[in-house]
Amino acid sequence: MLVGPMPSELRFQASRSAGEVSAIYDAPADAKALYLFAHGAGGGMRSAFLEEMASRLAQRGVGTFRYQFPYMEAGRPRTDPPALAQATVRAAVGAAVGALAQEGRSLPLIAGGKSFGGRMTAYAAADKPLGEVRGLAFLGFPLHPPRAPAIGRWEPMPQVGLPMLFLQGKKDALADLGLLGPLVEALEPHATLHVVEGADHSFKVTKKATGRTPAQVLDELADMVARWAFALPAPAGQKRLF
Repeated sequence: MLVGPMPSELRFQASRSAGEVSAIYDAPADAKALYLFAHGAGGGMRSAFLEEMASRLAQRGVGTFRYQFPYMEAGRPRTDPPALAQATVRAAVGAAVGALAQEGRSLPLIAGGKSFGGRMTAYAAADKPLGEVRGLAFLGFPLHPPRAPAIGRWEPMPQVGLPMLFLQGKKDALADLGLLGPLVEALEPHATLHVVEGADHSFKVTKKATGRTPAQVLDELADMVARWAFALPAPAGQKRLF
């Protein structure tokens, strides 16, 4: 039995071929939404960034469901093929709903994540609806490889069909804002872009250049996710969060 106020570790089947992966379910008793928070290509669900963001989101009433992709669970260096990554995203949605149900709870769901995890979540949603997920939040959407500006990775995005929040560092080498800005603007009012001044793809900043600390940047990100999540429209027949 999962314990509501405390983070709980669990496992779920990513796919028949890949087997089970690990997850951390953290939905405080006062949570008003649950964020399925996928990790980036180089760091798993216990990376410092995901840990710190999960803590800040919990303080703002947003629980998190962090999980591993199969390659990270197995310790392999190469990311999973898109089909397997997207299957894992879908399985994570089901596992998160199940975790809430074990506690007799039902929270509005949002999904997304850091870099690779956010992109695979978007592609899964573009392929077909992600169950009860109301919106997608991306922390550093990787529009293209470093120093190779292109928009090929954007191709599925207009098919997502959900409200989307893009949080991007102004110095993100994986997302030329001159390319990303117009792409997001074309999807308005269903897509929102928030640029973090002085931040790179990992949202790192230097106080000398920006006058802000890394902790202040993380607070900005958490504030934006919570504010956006609580303003999402409710599905037909359901009440908004506020």
